Amino acid sequence: MAVAIRLSRGGAKKRPYYRIVVSDSRSPRDGKYLEQIGTYNPMLPKDSGERVKLDEDRARHWLSVGAKPSDRVHRFLDAAGILERAPKNNPKKGEPGEAAKERAEEKAAKEAEAAEAAKAAEEEAKAAAEAPAEEAAAEEAPAEEAAAEEATEDKGE
Repeated sequence: MAVAIRLSRGGAKKRPYYRIVVSDSRSPRDGKYLEQIGTYNPMLPKDSGERVKLDEDRARHWLSVGAKPSDRVHRFLDAAGILERAPKNNPKKGEPGEAAKERAEEKAAKEAEAAEAAKAAEEEAKAAAEAPAEEAAAEEAPAEEAAAEEATEDKGE
């Protein structure tokens, strides 16, 4: 008989409460079990001591006779120091999905266009500020030439 250490759900709807049980792996999740060795209340805060209660001696006994823990129970046993669990690595876990990547690219493109438009507007404003100064200088130059011509004409008379 294949024996598993796993969680059996109890509690009300949207208020889960689990028993940590040793059962035949072929029996249903909430069905008949051989022995209850602890409890797990996910509604309590993670730092609470009442969140996971485990009879360590019985857990060690069942592991010694070949019981296989489920992934969640394996985590509890590792936290209790009973059974070592190799850490898993999922580098794609924090990576955004395809749609999120497309949205980020579109947003970056819009920001780049806005930055270019702002830069162009700034350059136009700068050019507009310099243009009146150049126009004024251009207007002053013919006026100075005209005054110089008048002065030469006055001397010639």
